[in-house]
Amino acid sequence: MLTLAALFLVAFASATILPLQSEAMLTALILAKNYSLFWLLMVAGTGNTLGAVVNWWLGKKVENYRDRSWFPVTPERLQQAQSWYQRYGKYSLLLSWLPIVGDALTVAAGLMREPLPVFIVFVATAKFARYIVLALVVTGIF
Repeated sequence: MLTLAALFLVAFASATILPLQSEAMLTALILAKNYSLFWLLMVAGTGNTLGAVVNWWLGKKVENYRDRSWFPVTPERLQQAQSWYQRYGKYSLLLSWLPIVGDALTVAAGLMREPLPVFIVFVATAKFARYIVLALVVTGIF
């Protein structure tokens, strides 16, 4: 149970301002074969999605925090994400699994006032899909 909690925390944090690699931990746990693949995917996907919600919230409050050193996105990345978001809207959130760009997109979604339920549907789809593809590759199915 402690291992699943650690996976949740790493997946959560890796979707926020911390440069962690949840994929490495998930891969190691899949290869260890000590845990249900279903639960590993559920825990990692949920943690990563909820971490992205933190970015969405920061985006909603961006004017208050954008100049802070810990803010997760550079002004250039945020501008790029805003441009993508204006062009592709909520569908750009399907790229939220990408390193760096994905974080910027989730912040931009908050900045652009994307409704939270819509945000969660698109981000969860992207995050879970990434972990499922990773699991298929690691297990040799794909």
